[in-house]
Amino acid sequence: MLYIIATPIGNLDDITIRALNTLREVDVIYAEDTRHTKKLLDHHSISIEGRSLMSCFEHNEDARSKQVLGQLATGQSVALVSDAGTPTISDPGFRLVRATWEAGFTVVPIPGPCAAIAGLSASGLPTDRFTFVGFPPKKSGARRRWLDELSTAPGTLVLYAAGREVGKILDDLIELRADPEVVVFREITKRYEECLRGTASEVSANWAENPRKGEVTLMAGRGAQRDFDDAYLMELLRSDRVKDVAENTGVSKRRLYQLSLLLKNEEE
Repeated sequence: MLYIIATPIGNLDDITIRALNTLREVDVIYAEDTRHTKKLLDHHSISIEGRSLMSCFEHNEDARSKQVLGQLATGQSVALVSDAGTPTISDPGFRLVRATWEAGFTVVPIPGPCAAIAGLSASGLPTDRFTFVGFPPKKSGARRRWLDELSTAPGTLVLYAAGREVGKILDDLIELRADPEVVVFREITKRYEECLRGTASEVSANWAENPRKGEVTLMAGRGAQRDFDDAYLMELLRSDRVKDVAENTGVSKRRLYQLSLLLKNEEE
């Protein structure tokens, strides 16, 4: 079977006993970067003598998938790890996992670290509903359109970013989400871990005064609700229920019911 193993996002001791035992026992380990994974294995005294440690990243994943299926077919056990966190979550592995299931083999998750969940759990922002969106587009126009499309996403927005991009993202959130409450975790679980909390404008000013590098998990609250026009709401009602549109936009059900009646009359 194929094991999907979560590995540390910073501190090398943040790994489960089950994950370590599995890494000791499997026949083949596929890693996003074999050099990075070798450091983790060495830290926990896990030998790969007589076994294989091979790469599996975005540009060779299709070829590796075929190789993994061949190995599974001969009865070998295979593990997939990424450089940090849970494979397939903003990391390679999706195509491999899908191919494995479709070929009739079993995929077993061995859970552990995930920067999005770690950051959210300590953010102090609502956690009952959240939307994880990975990395935003790098180009300004594409990023703004992307964030604008997420303006109706339910709950807390969780995304990843490089430190150099954080100021731009915060400035976009100020405009598109009406200066929401944000939490920025930088280098989470690492030596220089840092957390900034406040409104997007407050954190943006702090970041501009003292720019940071490193890996960032950024969370944003809902902010002020947008003033949605009728045409946009009616378009949402074509595919979603009144209840769902109300929850995602904050618009009153009474107004939405009236618009749904207009939409129904138009369709008739």
